[in-house]
Order: sequence, then C-alpha cells, then structure tokens
Amino acid sequence: ATVITNLLSAIPYIGTNLVEWIWGGFSVDKATLTRFFAFHFILPFIIAALAMVHLLFLHETGSNNPTGIPSDADKIP
Repeated sequence: ATVITNLLSAIPYIGTNLVEWIWGGFSVDKATLTRFFAFHFILPFIIAALAMVHLLFLHETGSNNPTGIPSDADKIP
C-alpha cells in the first residue's frame, strides 16, 4: 500500500497532503487499513448503482445512432 499511495506524492502542491489524507496520518497503520477496507467494500456497490442508472437512462432515452444505420430492424416487436 505504501508504494502505490506514494505515487500520489508526485502530484505538485497537493501530493504529500493527499498521501497523508489517504493514510490517515504519517504512516500506514490501522486507520489506513480501515479506509482501504471500506473503499474496497463500498466500491462494487457504487459501480453497480452507476451501471443501473446508466441502463435506466439508456432505457428511457435510447442510445444515439452516429452511423445512421436503422436500428429498428434489429428489434423484436
């Protein structure tokens, strides 16, 4: 975890502060592990919710047709 999060310290001006915020202090400890566990637990639910919203919008508005090929022929009546 230290190597990956230290990559963020390469960001100018805010990198070191960002690393300390993600770590929850100046070193990797219990707070860091709790944050990463929460992130890994909640992330799949966020992705699933965004996918459901995406499918809802596709269902309501339909997708665009940039090639101009009629898509009605592929639909089942």
